[in-house]
Amino acid sequence: MANVARLVSGCRHSFQTILHRNAGVAGAVPVRHLNLQEYQSKKLMQQYDVNVQKFMVADDAQQAVQQGKDLDVREIVLKAQILAGGRGKGTFTSGLKGGVHLTKNPNDLGPLVEQMIGAKLTTKQTPKDGVLVKKVMVAEALDIERETYLAILMDRGMMGPVLIGSPAGGVDIEEVSEKTPELIFKVPIDITIGITDEQALTMAKNLDFKGDLIRVAADQIKNLYELFLGVDATQVEVNPFGETDDGRVVCFDAKINFDDNAEFRQKEVFAMDDMTEADPKEVLAAEHNLNYISMDGNIGCLVNGAGLAMATMDIIKLHGGEPANFLDCGGGVGEGQVFEAFKLISSDENVKAILVNVFGGIVDCSIIANGITSACRGMDLKVPLVVRLAGFNVEKATSILHESGLPIKIAADLEDAAKKAVACLN
Repeated sequence: MANVARLVSGCRHSFQTILHRNAGVAGAVPVRHLNLQEYQSKKLMQQYDVNVQKFMVADDAQQAVQQGKDLDVREIVLKAQILAGGRGKGTFTSGLKGGVHLTKNPNDLGPLVEQMIGAKLTTKQTPKDGVLVKKVMVAEALDIERETYLAILMDRGMMGPVLIGSPAGGVDIEEVSEKTPELIFKVPIDITIGITDEQALTMAKNLDFKGDLIRVAADQIKNLYELFLGVDATQVEVNPFGETDDGRVVCFDAKINFDDNAEFRQKEVFAMDDMTEADPKEVLAAEHNLNYISMDGNIGCLVNGAGLAMATMDIIKLHGGEPANFLDCGGGVGEGQVFEAFKLISSDENVKAILVNVFGGIVDCSIIANGITSACRGMDLKVPLVVRLAGFNVEKATSILHESGLPIKIAADLEDAAKKAVACLN
């Protein structure tokens, strides 16, 4: 169940690890769906006067060569743009090794880009078949004199934004937190006041900036906080937040997470997500307000509530089965959504049985029952179906299922449902 990690987060939440380890807080991190390419995050940072290296984005080899010349820098770094880490050690289907390359000659970019764009790049964080590369970033290569770590996040435990920094940057920050926790500095920020000069200067000093660079770093920290607020971020993580050999403070790489609930006022930001790297089933599910993630098993799951969905997958495994997906239909689900959920689940050829597990707290169980019977008839469902309903209007819902005349196996409780679903496979 390696994919279960994706249910908790679409990205690394190392700062949460740091906070929870030190504070003893246990809490689930909400799923965040919007992920931006590196060049898109850098564009946002530029808008808030955050220092980033010079860069351009190319769609083909000829454009990349010209951009390399236009940058007019002493060295160029070429980066394949995909939503995955480990690009430098990745492999392309074209045979090229590495999704990050350095050169001082812009003409060298042409052959490299020809082997990147249109090929799939496989890294430790991509699917085994890799991800198709459609764009590359042509950027100024800077010599990093010193690397530090900086993050701003919204933390429930501290009831607001928290600034986290460490002079040990450019490495796995979880390892720093575990082995040298004294090198992790945390500063809660009063969101009604905002970050103060004193807080920014203190963090800059904690990051071991010296002399005039203390003020430069503090100003960059304040600008990053303005970015954090301005785009409704839940995280801005910069690693490394670095010092160059010529005395500049630069944000070399950043991961920005966004609050999906703020999409209505961040339309320009959310419009950047073209969904080209997303699972088509997940995209289709989102269109119907369903939370869906494909997995590797053969028992399809339709559940209301993320916690109940996780418990359902666990109990399926406990009884020897393998869940084929995570699907949370939410509390306000209607008959139409149930129908779409069944279509989505049954479109997976690996699904050999379907388990519906719904607790009617907000949702009316009879609505689910009507959706199930409509789906079974409308789709001519071929795989066994096990249904467990509990809560509001469950008696009426059970009558609907019984009177439908459909071969639906009704379960008494969750354990009974899991056992019956697994038995369908034998």
